[in-house]
Amino acid sequence: MSSRNKWIRLGRDYLLLTFGALVVAAGVDMFMTPNHVVVAGTTGLGMIAFYLFKWPVGLTNLVLNIPLLAAGVRWGGGRRFLIRTSYAVLVMSFSIDLMVPVLPQIKGDPLIFTLFGGILDGFGVGLVLRAQGTTGGTDIVAQVLYRLRRIPFGQVFLVSNVLILIVAIPVVGLVPILYAVIVTVISSRVVDAVQEGLGYARTITIVSDRAEQLREAVFSEMNRGVTVLKGSGGYTRLPRSVLYVVVSRTQLTRVKRLIARIDPKAFVVVTQAHEVWGEGFRTVEPHPKQAASTG
Repeated sequence: MSSRNKWIRLGRDYLLLTFGALVVAAGVDMFMTPNHVVVAGTTGLGMIAFYLFKWPVGLTNLVLNIPLLAAGVRWGGGRRFLIRTSYAVLVMSFSIDLMVPVLPQIKGDPLIFTLFGGILDGFGVGLVLRAQGTTGGTDIVAQVLYRLRRIPFGQVFLVSNVLILIVAIPVVGLVPILYAVIVTVISSRVVDAVQEGLGYARTITIVSDRAEQLREAVFSEMNRGVTVLKGSGGYTRLPRSVLYVVVSRTQLTRVKRLIARIDPKAFVVVTQAHEVWGEGFRTVEPHPKQAASTG
């Protein structure tokens, strides 16, 4: 990859980091803080400090992240980790405080603020993660503990976020914390969608006595590739050909009709594929090492 393309990709990453951090900040200002819905991580601690002492949420989040960033650089990820995560944390923290007078505050309807708050939070975090950064807080704690003690990420996220929500109960009450749980669930699903994509393909595994006819039909009628695997019947021990096909969602019905026409007795398994790279689908280029080394 040319030097120009490397810098273009690096620029795209930082646009994602910037936009993602701004979206997270907008969710906090518009939906979370006005309704006392404490989010997870150091931002949640910043919100608790705001409710108790009127300290700015963004500034508190930034201060809490400074020692975590130092620990992350020392034990968790090196130079690129420092640069990208620090950038995302700075943009998010300052935006949370600076956008408060500008953005409207959506109050009252739990369906509105939990749904859209969760969507904005998940969408923003997902963009930051796609750009190989994090929004700091428990992300850094999880990474450091995994490096030092091999404690699974999921356990660290669960324990730390549950503790933050428990601490917030005397401050905001139980009902907003229950709303916060809903926001967290929605956010996690949106993060997955942003990371993995919404254009789910379908993978089809076909076991058939007419495998060769099916293979030719998929090639000629659908213009899709087919991988032929060699297997054997678990009961009969007889050799069988197993076809593995990947199609788009819109092509699934055509494949099913094709199979029904050629071999109605075929054994077929259809599963979702969140991402597919390669011929006939999208091409994903790896992040260049040179761009990564510059942040």
